[in-house]
Amino acid sequence: MSLPLAGKVALITGASKGIGAAAVLELAKQGAKVVINYSSDAAPAEELVARLGAENAIAVKADAGSVKEIERLVQTTIGRFGKIDIVVANAGIMPMRDLESTTEEDFDRTVGLNVKGPYFLVQKAAPHMTAGSHVILLSTSLTAISGVAPNYLLYVATKGAIDQMTRVLAKDLGRKGISVNAVAPGPTATELFFKGKSEQMLKGIAGLNPHNRLGTPEDIAGTIAFLSGDASNWVNGQVLRVNGGVV
Repeated sequence: MSLPLAGKVALITGASKGIGAAAVLELAKQGAKVVINYSSDAAPAEELVARLGAENAIAVKADAGSVKEIERLVQTTIGRFGKIDIVVANAGIMPMRDLESTTEEDFDRTVGLNVKGPYFLVQKAAPHMTAGSHVILLSTSLTAISGVAPNYLLYVATKGAIDQMTRVLAKDLGRKGISVNAVAPGPTATELFFKGKSEQMLKGIAGLNPHNRLGTPEDIAGTIAFLSGDASNWVNGQVLRVNGGVV
């Protein structure tokens, strides 16, 4: 029996750890060839390639917030696999900044990776994508939580942009038969989420969930895989909150 994503090529940014790495493994498990983008630490990315086999995966170092680097990433993908069927714009940063503490450097860096990066990744990849392809952007359930803390301001501002990008890109790329959706995780057990939080704080956050736990990268990867395949062809322009019911 053919795997759901057999013959597909997936390009995933920020793919060496956390949600990105879980998505790599899940998409590969379902038959896709995967391009594993990373920014600095090559070891985890190369470990994924070794695990999946060089015929099924490549690791590409690139700054996912730089248009020049994004162009090289896309061209490397085309050079290796000849096409792109799935784009997962997962790379991002989460600085804890309220209004008073935000510097211009903070703002430019965060918007550059979280907003400009996905925008131009889709722009550069779209010419190589055909009808039936899928774009999956990464938002956050924090855009819908009324009790969000002030120090999430900068991060949530960038993810609000992703929500709007999803809505309008679905109309833009829909003319080519390409679906665009976003996944909006709730609190998820990743290195990025754990940074700066005490054990007591993490327990408190987990306790807010009906399931009394944090999400896992695998929880999110399953939804990314769904949005990457034919089963989701009539899902378009949507932001799917994957948070176990915390929102």
